[in-house]
Amino acid sequence: MPDGGIVLTRMRWWHVPPVLALEQELFAEEPWSAAAFWNELAETDSRHYVVALDGEDVLGYAGLAVFGDEAHVLTIGVTGSAQGRGIGADLLRDLLAAAGPRRVLLDVRVDNAVAQRLYGRHGFVPVGRRRGYYQPSGTDALVMAREPQAW
Repeated sequence: MPDGGIVLTRMRWWHVPPVLALEQELFAEEPWSAAAFWNELAETDSRHYVVALDGEDVLGYAGLAVFGDEAHVLTIGVTGSAQGRGIGADLLRDLLAAAGPRRVLLDVRVDNAVAQRLYGRHGFVPVGRRRGYYQPSGTDALVMAREPQAW
């Protein structure tokens, strides 16, 4: 259940500017571009994007891609001032509900222990590593998966 007045809703075009600001705050070295978000939002048959709102303020966002019997968490982020309030977990649960009974995969920076713990609490386990995945930093990605029976 979202924190207090926090509401999860489908991401719309007017959320892109505040989401880009969050991208810059959270992933300054490797933020997604506006074009990337526009392309994702255009894929209505295979994508599920949500934002966490406190009134009009976007506190977080998350995106999922569904391909047959698999789904991939593409992005998830919560503004620093709202972290620790369970918003990231709420966003993740929303994505998992949208994935349904599918295997769900994600990539997470190997140096992001907080996110790895969040994913672990939701049934994800490490299954691989992508060397130099995040650019331009060259940071490795830990690949994690959640099998359908984990939920």
